[in-house]
Amino acid sequence: MLTIASRIEVMNRLGRAMADPTRSRILLSLMRKPGYPARLAHDLGLTRTNVSNHLTCLRGCGIVVAEPEGRRTRYKIADPHLSAALDALIDVTLAVDEGVPCIDECRRAL
Repeated sequence: MLTIASRIEVMNRLGRAMADPTRSRILLSLMRKPGYPARLAHDLGLTRTNVSNHLTCLRGCGIVVAEPEGRRTRYKIADPHLSAALDALIDVTLAVDEGVPCIDECRRAL
């Protein structure tokens, strides 16, 4: 069972992972289907190094897992419950006012 402190750590890890637009794009792709770094880089218009670095971060946060397949490594969301939770989180964001900055952007402006 998670303690309060470990629940906070889990939330912080998930928040850090989703706070970066590139990691968010990678997560959305992996929610559809498992992927390989080279294919993700091609599909998302990124460099393989960039994708690998972000996958390392996501793996370190416990959000994705790496499965060796011969000389390649396949990445997928660590748990199907996490995919469902991310889908639900995306679905509950009913409206986004693109003219109003996110709170982090507001803090930078101060």
